[in-house]
Amino acid sequence: MTLQQRVQEAADELVASGAETGLQVAVHHRGSRVVDVVAGGAAPETLFFSFSAAKGVTSAIAHLLVGRGLLGYDTPVAEVWPEFGARGKETATLRHVLTHTAGVPALPGGPGPADLADWPRVCAAIAGAEPQWQPGSRTGYHSYTFGFLVGEIARRVTGQPMRRLLHEWIAEPLGIAGEVYFGVPAGDLNRLARLEDAGAVPPPQSWEWRPSAALGNDPGFLRADIPSVGTFTARGLATVYAAMLDGRLVTADRLAELSRVAFEGTDAVFGNPARLALGYPLGRIGAPAEEAPTAFGWPGGGGSYAFADPATGTSFAVTKNRLTPDFATAQRLSGLVP
Repeated sequence: MTLQQRVQEAADELVASGAETGLQVAVHHRGSRVVDVVAGGAAPETLFFSFSAAKGVTSAIAHLLVGRGLLGYDTPVAEVWPEFGARGKETATLRHVLTHTAGVPALPGGPGPADLADWPRVCAAIAGAEPQWQPGSRTGYHSYTFGFLVGEIARRVTGQPMRRLLHEWIAEPLGIAGEVYFGVPAGDLNRLARLEDAGAVPPPQSWEWRPSAALGNDPGFLRADIPSVGTFTARGLATVYAAMLDGRLVTADRLAELSRVAFEGTDAVFGNPARLALGYPLGRIGAPAEEAPTAFGWPGGGGSYAFADPATGTSFAVTKNRLTPDFATAQRLSGLVP
C-alpha cells in the first residue's frame, strides 16, 4: 500500500468514526508531493481557517526579510519601529520576537477579536505596553501579538502589509495563490469550510480568545489581515514548508540557522517546557521522546498542523474543520509519514 493510500484510508476512517467531518492532508518529500488527500466534506480547493498554523508562514516572511537584507535577527525592533522602544522594550530584537521572548504576550488595553482588524490601534497598544519580562530572558506564547510584531516590522521595512507580502513573496512564486491567506478576499469566502466545535467551548482566560467555530466562521474576522492566524489549504501549507527545505524560500545555511534551538525554557504563559527555533517550536507533535527534534512547524487551535523536517526532507500539513481540544488526528496522520 502506498503512503497516499495509507493516509487516505486513515482519513476516511476518521470521518467514518465521527472524529472528523472534513479534512485535507498533504505531504511533500524531497521536492515531490507524495500525499494529496481529502476526506468527508472537503475538496482539494476547500479553504480552512487554521488559527495559529499561520504562525509558521508568518515566520517564513520574517526569514525572507532577513534573507533580503532588510534587517538582521539581532536588529532591535525599535530601530525600524521607534515607538516600540517605549517602557523598557528598547533591547527587544527580531530574534526575541521569533522566540516569543519579547515580553509582550498579551494584547494590552483589553481589545476584543473585533478590534484586531484595526492594525494601527493594535500596533500602538503593543508599542506602548510595558514588557512582562526583560526581553530575551523568558519565553511565553505571544498568541496574537506575534503576528502584529512580525507584521509591523515587515511593514516598516517594506511599506507593505503582510497579506500582500504573503501573496507576492510566497503564494505567487510557489504557485499557491488562492491557497494561503492572511485575510480572505470576499470572493473566496464561499470556499471556506464551515468550522464546528467538537464539544463545549471553554471560557476565555484573560486576554486569550479560545479557538471556537463562532470566531473562525465570522466573515469580518476571516477577512482581516491578522498574521497570527490564517486560512489555508493543506496543499498550500505543505508547499510553503517544502519550499523552505528545498531552497526556494531560504538558503541551506539559513535553514540550518532557523531550525536549531534558539531558546529553551518554561513557557511563562502556559507553564509547559518550550524548545524553540527561530519562529517555530522544535519537534513533531506526538513524536517519540527518543526522536531527535529536527522538525519545526506550528499547530493551530482546533487541530490543524504543519511542519517540515530537514532530516527527512519531508513537509506535512493537515487542515480540518472540526475543532478538537487535542491533536490526535494530526498525531495519527503525521505518524504515518516516515
